Amino acid sequence: PPPMLTPLQSPELSGINGFQHGFFTRQGGVSKGVYGSLNHGWKSGDEVDNVRENRRRVASYFNVSADRLLTLYQIHSPRVVIVDDLFSPDNRPEGDAMVTREKNVALGILTADCVPVLLADRMNGVVGAAHAGWRGALSGVLENTVEAMARLGAQKENIQAALGPCIAQQNYEVGPDVYEAFVSARDDAVRFFAPAPREGHHMFNLPGLVRLRLRQAGVQRVDVPPACTYAEAERFFSYRRTTHNGEAKTGSLISVVMLAG
Repeated sequence: PPPMLTPLQSPELSGINGFQHGFFTRQGGVSKGVYGSLNHGWKSGDEVDNVRENRRRVASYFNVSADRLLTLYQIHSPRVVIVDDLFSPDNRPEGDAMVTREKNVALGILTADCVPVLLADRMNGVVGAAHAGWRGALSGVLENTVEAMARLGAQKENIQAALGPCIAQQNYEVGPDVYEAFVSARDDAVRFFAPAPREGHHMFNLPGLVRLRLRQAGVQRVDVPPACTYAEAERFFSYRRTTHNGEAKTGSLISVVMLAG
């Protein structure tokens, strides 16, 4: 039998009846080499059959068939997809967040340093999942996710959120372009930049920004990330670490939330 998957759980989301979630590590799949082993990136260069089997394993963790595990064609945008019907991996919409009130539909977000955010309103039966890199966080993906949940009947004060494994500030050096993007937007996120050793560069606290954005959008209960993707090569894929190691490819982690029926 395939090895048991042991996703990381959020204390904030774990106690919610009728919901299931998990921030999956890279372990427990069938992919080989740089994609070892639970890679979910369709366009990563991995063998499609391996990605398909990895997806099947994650879906079965939630006791649903693989066609009920949905992922998007992520583009670092503020675009949110309201899910009221299933779509196939070949036909996945572009966007960086999903919300639904449908039961037994598992919403999956792919990351390899960016912040996966899972959200749930237990009172009103609405879930959401978002992919927040710096571009998405700056352009409003988190606010849009909360608004889309509200359109489905969620109340902002009832939404609980959790940030999954992502790159920590001490490992995330950014160039002047990222800092300037926030400064020119007159964004209050400049507090999340600390000077880096390299001239003109900064160490950026991306999860700090994501947490602030959620709170500004009305979500008060937010779990912080349990681990740094860059720091733990055994457990997590990291685009930044791969680049630093001179490797051309890496896999993608998946984080999933589902309203159980």
